[in-house]
Amino acid sequence: MSAPLPDVVTFWRGPLDPLRLTCLRSQVAAGHKVTVYSFEPLPQLPDGVGNAEAEAILPHSFSEKLRPAQPDGSWRDWTILQFSDFFRMRLMALRAGLWLDADVLLLKPIEIDPAKPFFAWERPRQLGNSVLYLPAGHPIVLAFEELMEQEELTPDWLALRHRLTFALRQLRGGSNRLSDIRIAIYGPASLTALARRTGELHRALPQKSFYAVHADPKRFFERSDFSKLISDPDIIGLHISPKGRGHQPPVAGSLYAWAAEKFR
Repeated sequence: MSAPLPDVVTFWRGPLDPLRLTCLRSQVAAGHKVTVYSFEPLPQLPDGVGNAEAEAILPHSFSEKLRPAQPDGSWRDWTILQFSDFFRMRLMALRAGLWLDADVLLLKPIEIDPAKPFFAWERPRQLGNSVLYLPAGHPIVLAFEELMEQEELTPDWLALRHRLTFALRQLRGGSNRLSDIRIAIYGPASLTALARRTGELHRALPQKSFYAVHADPKRFFERSDFSKLISDPDIIGLHISPKGRGHQPPVAGSLYAWAAEKFR
């Protein structure tokens, strides 16, 4: 008898666009229980997708450690991305399930070993954290838990080039917040550094497992022959990374059009 599929969890702020709604439907269609955490209720979620309160996982006030909000209270530029990097680690610490970004289109169910990490290469030398599972007591999770106790949020695993960039910024009178120097400083770069430090890089799945179109979104959004992508047994899902295209209607003959029809 096979083990039950893991619950899928994610975080979202603001309205969900049609592309991400399609991806959430694909995750439900694959057989997963899906929960989206948010600070405000999310209307019109697909059937089978639950909505839970984000404040109970990571308080909204944590964003102030990243950068102060705008005068109207809205988050600035990179805050959502970086906040979600910490949010997913809190979910791991709480044994909430498998993290999938809301723009991950699943082509088949994801099976994991709850005792082992689950992630894949996003680039030749960098892991992705769009698909992530870590056991609650794993050293990577504990490292983030310790980091979150700091006010300055400066990880001890920071790469030398990032330390130099930060030091130069400070010398020039720039920001003293590490979060201002690099958009993904707490995301894939941190996951890769910690997986290397803990000897877990060998567990990473091949890049095409989830990132076959990540660096080349034309393969998803534009008309093409995508038959090999959806029939490849080694491709579990597709991290789309729409970069502003989430509200655009699918182009006929595109992989997006196929997905929108399949996961209605």
